[in-house]
Amino acid sequence: MISHREQSAVTVLGLGPMGRALAGAFLDAGLPLTVWNRTPGTGREVVERGAFGAGSPEEAVAASGLTVICVVNYDAADAVVRRGTVTEALKGRTVVNLTADTPDRARDTAAWAAEHGIGYLDGAIMTPTPTIGTPAAVFLHSGPAELYQKHRPVLEALGGTHTHLGEDIGRAAAYDIALLDIFWTAMTGYAHALAVARTEGITARELAPFAKGIGAVLPPLFGQGAQDVDDGRFSGEGNPITSAVSSMAHIVRWSESHGIEAGVMRAAEGLARRAIGRGHGTDGFLRITEILNPRGAER
Repeated sequence: MISHREQSAVTVLGLGPMGRALAGAFLDAGLPLTVWNRTPGTGREVVERGAFGAGSPEEAVAASGLTVICVVNYDAADAVVRRGTVTEALKGRTVVNLTADTPDRARDTAAWAAEHGIGYLDGAIMTPTPTIGTPAAVFLHSGPAELYQKHRPVLEALGGTHTHLGEDIGRAAAYDIALLDIFWTAMTGYAHALAVARTEGITARELAPFAKGIGAVLPPLFGQGAQDVDDGRFSGEGNPITSAVSSMAHIVRWSESHGIEAGVMRAAEGLARRAIGRGHGTDGFLRITEILNPRGAER
């Protein structure tokens, strides 16, 4: 175990499930580690494994040239680092913020960091806690390239793939929001499907293998759809949006006839019908992208 008088390779602020996973990966890589958490005693196992448990955030950030923070949101992150004594201790050091929030919050924090002489990188973790420290982990980073390259060897101790998305500090958060949009919309759809299946006595275990098959259909559609959206072409060959509306209507009717909330599917159906109303009935479903974000269609 290192003492507070020794310089550690990295400090981790926040020892929730993900913070503990990050700290554990740093320890597995043999890096001297300092940790701090707002709630005393949380993450005790990390200290027992060899990390130094700082008594305050000031002590924690002063122990390392690099601090990684991972808490519930930027309000929580600000409450830790945007305090006079902590800010002062961070001067001349680097913060990598792996807290999930929005691009504007990332840019605001970067401006604060620059004002106080603190290096700042924003990031996003795109995989769950069990992947951290394994090849399956996925990390996105944005901010000054030189700063990223300087700290990349330590960050790569977290395992998996690390992608630097560019100098725009809000880029990682933008990817995070878009990708989590896919995830939570899909999980909501899956939960709804399980509820619908139950109306006919189909158990979740019985449906799951076929749900996986539906999931496997999506990756090729993502690739083709991306090309359509970027090129402004929305071919509906084989599955026009009129056909999609028909199947959505069946789902809505059946769900509501069994007292199952169908608001998400109603919203999707409504967007599709708006596209048809604008003369795009023979186009593919992703034509609704231009209805959701008309400003994006103008670019």
